Amino acid sequence: QVQLVQSGGGSVQAGGSLTLSCGISGGMPVNSMAWFRQATGKEREGVAALDVWDSSAYAESVKGRFTISKDNGKITLYLHMNNLQSEDTAMYYCATSSLPWSGPELTSSRYNNWGQGTQVTVSS
Repeated sequence: QVQLVQSGGGSVQAGGSLTLSCGISGGMPVNSMAWFRQATGKEREGVAALDVWDSSAYAESVKGRFTISKDNGKITLYLHMNNLQSEDTAMYYCATSSLPWSGPELTSSRYNNWGQGTQVTVSS
């Protein structure tokens, strides 16, 4: 069973930066990793994804501002967020998929392991 433990997040002013971390442990294969977010009253949306071949995908709203990366030695997934805006305010979740590889997916149904979530609040 894969376990995901998130850290980071918090409050920042518009234009600021934050980095989220997600420690991954457990024995199941991980074919894709991703960050999702859910704002109050909205559906969960995919933000960024990274597959086992290091191919990445980003939501249009974060392209050029967010970067997904991983540290293979520490088995940690990161989301580096720059130029944060108020619309980025949400609960952020990391996720991994042990399903057969299908590229860096931004669809939540493709992921079967989830972190506990961490709040990001951007004030204007």
